[in-house]
Amino acid sequence: MIPPGMCYLLDAPGLQIVTPVNSWEMKMSDSIIADFRSDTITRPTPEMRRAMAEAEVADDGREGDPTARRLEQSAAALTGHEAALFCTSGTMGNLVAFMAHLRPGEEVIAERDSHFLRFEAGGATAVAGAVPRTLPGHRGRMDLEELAREIQAGSRHRPRTALIVAENTHNLAGGAVLDVEYMRQLWAVAADHGIPVHLDGARVCNAAVALGAPVKDLTSGCASVMVDLSKGLCAPYGSLLCGGEEFIARARHMRQRVGGGVRQIGHMAACGLIALEQMVDRLAEDHRNARLLAEGLHEKRPEVVDLDQVQTNMVLLDTGPLGVTAAALCERLASRGVLALPMESHLVRFVTHRDVTAEQVAAAVPVILGVL
Repeated sequence: MIPPGMCYLLDAPGLQIVTPVNSWEMKMSDSIIADFRSDTITRPTPEMRRAMAEAEVADDGREGDPTARRLEQSAAALTGHEAALFCTSGTMGNLVAFMAHLRPGEEVIAERDSHFLRFEAGGATAVAGAVPRTLPGHRGRMDLEELAREIQAGSRHRPRTALIVAENTHNLAGGAVLDVEYMRQLWAVAADHGIPVHLDGARVCNAAVALGAPVKDLTSGCASVMVDLSKGLCAPYGSLLCGGEEFIARARHMRQRVGGGVRQIGHMAACGLIALEQMVDRLAEDHRNARLLAEGLHEKRPEVVDLDQVQTNMVLLDTGPLGVTAAALCERLASRGVLALPMESHLVRFVTHRDVTAEQVAAAVPVILGVL
């Protein structure tokens, strides 16, 4: 039975239930041209499925899972850190980081539209006790001079600024990239005040590919960084929280506190190893397809797509000039076989990923233009 008020997206033609959507009403086309809702909908590759079946495993809560340890070592090397911790999700990775960095009542400074503030159920405050101080950003970037002015030493009346959080790529800024120079300047500001930086690097591999730079050039100066495996890297599960050995030891304790101690986790870690070893370079294909989509829409309707904002695998479409809401447009698109996600009242997000081909993008463009 489908619960009342719940709409399910179906995987045509087999009509396999894929995921529930209850934030907005949608009437589905009988056939899907392209599913741009998120890069989280990617399916495991055949290599990942075989690796899951053949993985060497053990009880990770006791003697440790050998495949999980290899994945953690690989992630630590990728990001330029001493150690890493395999977590259930990006949300858990961020939450565990806050719990390990902060004491309840301490302040976190972050860009106003950060993912952990908007989409992670308030866990930073409800569980870790963080007090957020937000700064407006331009394409995901806080002004660093303003950031320096806002840092507080703390007093009887004011919380101490204990952590700075950055997001790369930035989701609500349309996959915008924080480049190497910006990250170095951010690290310098933080170091001047003796404050650690945590990077929500859910899509930091996208940023590195877009810049043609090693991931560690964007992450090594952070006290901690979370890398998500289940977005464009196509793994079905998990994220890695990376940092120094002492920090990761604390984080491992905090992961247990929130129920993240999983037993034979090597089955999922095996997919993560393939994600890091085989799926990073192919992100460039997703970026090309996003550009193809953006240029196809911009050519006919330049007022709704800003080409300068398309840096990685996301395209934001502004429905303001159309006089309709993002949810209404997504509903109309879905009825014609193109799936996208309303992010704000006036912003529709299209995300390219391994399961959307260039041919599907080319087929979707005229359908989207027809609806517009």
